[in-house]
Amino acid sequence: MLDRLYARTLSLAAARHAPLWLAVIAFAEASVFPLPPDILLVPMVLAHRDRAWALAGLCTLASVCGALLGWYIGSALLEHVAMPIIHFYHAEARLVAMQAQFRQWGVAIILFKGLTPIPFKIVTIASGAAHFPLLPFVLACIVTRGARFFLLAALLRRFGPPIQSFIERRLTLVAALFGAVLVGGFAALKYL
Repeated sequence: MLDRLYARTLSLAAARHAPLWLAVIAFAEASVFPLPPDILLVPMVLAHRDRAWALAGLCTLASVCGALLGWYIGSALLEHVAMPIIHFYHAEARLVAMQAQFRQWGVAIILFKGLTPIPFKIVTIASGAAHFPLLPFVLACIVTRGARFFLLAALLRRFGPPIQSFIERRLTLVAALFGAVLVGGFAALKYL
């Protein structure tokens, strides 16, 4: 079953509309959606290694635009929109703690947490809820999301065939590790 899903994902990643879906997922992940854009970025770069930089740039731009929506949700729509999202992730206490962290650490919070598997939407909504200034927020999002996606694209571009071969030989292990990192990111909300 995983082999068929992997083959289907690779074929979809090579499709004409795949960049649009990458942008949609990257945008949504930064504001409301639970899955990271890496699930599409990885197979897309593996399918088109020559387009690695363009795909990482698209992913970064869409993620920063989604982060702006997340910031707005936290800033202007906290009670009506943000709290249901925060409640869905059982992160009410985390939101309060992050608001205090923003007052103390500012941009460093965005830079650090934007690279981790912690759902980025929690960071963006908390930034808006803390009324963190918009310009430093956008600049930090560009740096952290760009670093994450361009580093991933660089590794896949440089080591694509061995990585793809490893994924195909050990698909169950890779899927389990990805799932563990995703679950771990949500669990880390309690501690980071």
